[in-house]
Amino acid sequence: MNLKKLIIGVVVIGALISFFALDLGQYLSLAFFNEQKTEILAYADQHPWQTALAYFLIYVTITALSLPAAAIVTLAGGAIFGVFKGVILVSFASTIGATLAFLIARTLFRESIQARFGRSLKTINEGIEREGSFYLFGLRLVPLFPFFAVNLVMGLTHMPVWRYFIVSQLGMLPGTIVYVNAGTQLAQIDTLGDIGSPALIFSFVLLGIFPLIAKKLLDGIKARKVYQDYQKPERFDTNMVVIGAGSGGLVSAYIAAATKAKVTLIEKHKMGGDCLNTGCVPSKALIRSAKIASYCRRAEEYGLEVPEIKVNFKAAMERVQRVIGDIEPHDSVERYTGLGVDCEQGAARIIDPFRVEVNGKTITTRNIVIATGARPTVPDLPGLEQAPYFTSDTIWTLREAPKQMIVIGSGPIGCELAQTFHRLGVPVTLLNRSDRLMPKEDPEIAQMVREKLIAEGMDLKLGYPPKRCEIHDGEHRLIVDSPEGAETALPFDCLLIATGRTPNVAGYGLEALSLDTNRDGTLNVNEYLQTRFPNVYAVGDVAGPYQFTHAAAHQAWYAAVNALFGSFKRFKVDYRVIPWATFTDPEVARVGLNETEAKKQNIPYEVTRYGIDDLDRAIADNEAHGEVKVLTVPGKDKILGVTIVGHHAGDLISEYVTAMKHNLGLNKVLGTIHIYPTLAESNKYAAGEWKRNHVPALATKLLPRFHAWRRG
Repeated sequence: MNLKKLIIGVVVIGALISFFALDLGQYLSLAFFNEQKTEILAYADQHPWQTALAYFLIYVTITALSLPAAAIVTLAGGAIFGVFKGVILVSFASTIGATLAFLIARTLFRESIQARFGRSLKTINEGIEREGSFYLFGLRLVPLFPFFAVNLVMGLTHMPVWRYFIVSQLGMLPGTIVYVNAGTQLAQIDTLGDIGSPALIFSFVLLGIFPLIAKKLLDGIKARKVYQDYQKPERFDTNMVVIGAGSGGLVSAYIAAATKAKVTLIEKHKMGGDCLNTGCVPSKALIRSAKIASYCRRAEEYGLEVPEIKVNFKAAMERVQRVIGDIEPHDSVERYTGLGVDCEQGAARIIDPFRVEVNGKTITTRNIVIATGARPTVPDLPGLEQAPYFTSDTIWTLREAPKQMIVIGSGPIGCELAQTFHRLGVPVTLLNRSDRLMPKEDPEIAQMVREKLIAEGMDLKLGYPPKRCEIHDGEHRLIVDSPEGAETALPFDCLLIATGRTPNVAGYGLEALSLDTNRDGTLNVNEYLQTRFPNVYAVGDVAGPYQFTHAAAHQAWYAAVNALFGSFKRFKVDYRVIPWATFTDPEVARVGLNETEAKKQNIPYEVTRYGIDDLDRAIADNEAHGEVKVLTVPGKDKILGVTIVGHHAGDLISEYVTAMKHNLGLNKVLGTIHIYPTLAESNKYAAGEWKRNHVPALATKLLPRFHAWRRG
């Protein structure tokens, strides 16, 4: 620590210790002011300038040290000096004191905090750089956080001092006027009867409603700013235009129609989006076929004799299309038209925040919901254009089994499809540049999946970065770097790219709105799912932060309700309990934190495990593998997160999702009757493990003596 920091730190700590040790707060209370009111007002009349200077210095000191007395001293300023003089004194004293607190925090803490948490704070710093003045103005105008907290937190950012001073001066001025005006009435209180005076009641009513008025004013100013270059129609053709008919778009349109709003749903390709046509539905249909093939190969485990399994690859892939066809009516134009949705098949183009063009016509709309999803990310791999490669969007066109498939990517999509095609008789090599399967899961959880894939005979090449594709003597090869650093050629006739998904933010006119995007390419939305235009919302993969069908549907409710009824009541999207599953065998399901995330975020936790290999139903089903892993608050049964790996983990996790959503602890799970014999009993036994590990030590010692006494 340098000398300047040391001096400032000593002065601040010394001042704070003196304030509390000497109980100086008693002189900054409303009770003290009322007791000394006559003497204070008399002194102020005789010595106005000395009183004003002393008051000014006291106020600056209080705000600079973030002492809990600013509100009382502000009211006292109104009582002593009146509205005009009181506002001037308080306005400048509060801003100077706030700026000093800002500088103290910056000097003492910013360097160390930015060095330690700079990566985590990068987004905040970029936001402050981009819209810091407006954000600070909002905090000052609408006190969502205590002013002292704003001073300290803003000091940790890179906001210039001069900007902080000016914005704080302007932002705090309306509130200062309201508080000082209320303070002028305190000087008029001489008896209890004065408390009910209309002037005093009006002053305190102002204190209560000012934040609401200020927030409305602030929202109006911000809206006026973003809409200033656009002409708002006098009348609208529809209440909402939804772009994209995947999960997020369909649910948004459904809710709008259910509430009798006029809604237009635009889809340029197929209703149902990726989930129905190229994602969840086809993959789970094919996984089911592969699962049956796997069971047939394991027939002897169940006392059965099954002839040699012959996979009809073409029939399995065509079954996928039949399943899509069976589910398709749920998401069809006919169904949604019957629900009251105006469905448009065509490419949408956003003209401005109030107009969307489709099929040569322009639709004026009060709100727009962008639900355009994402597409598979294709890496910049030399030679890939000449290779027979597929993505999770195009792999479903296969009708002939590949002779050698390489899957690049060890995330959920890569692992699921690699195992599935391998079980259908396709020789598969699963390759990834990192040495981990499923990098978002805890290492030992991913290891269980890895061991299963290896046991089934799959070739795993983890830690093999792909370098290029080439053709040698008519054979396609993928050239990779081995962990030893040498190049290795892997032949293939089918290359499946499963390296993530990229949000769809181009091709439908977003450029006209100049919407901000995040580092991962998703659209930047607030807690209400609004973009920088209050009437333009985004949901699903294009908005993030989760790329799950159920997360998109969850967001869609908030976006639709906020768009249609936000003028009266808005709802912040709730991400507290978002579950997901990877449908490998064994399945991996999770909700909340896992151990890796808890460590990274420095969140204290306890781990409780229950091995499913001990569960009666799992043993009976010959699926005795996996575990339930629960993270809880140390010493308490409050659930922080759960990971389940095993048979039907995606179904088992639901009990914990409900528990976390409704703040039910492990004691409640343990106290719930579970049917025997079921896999769901594993949830109860995991809770039982936690309970067994948290029996009070004293009870453990005393109970044997108690029972011995009872036996005589």
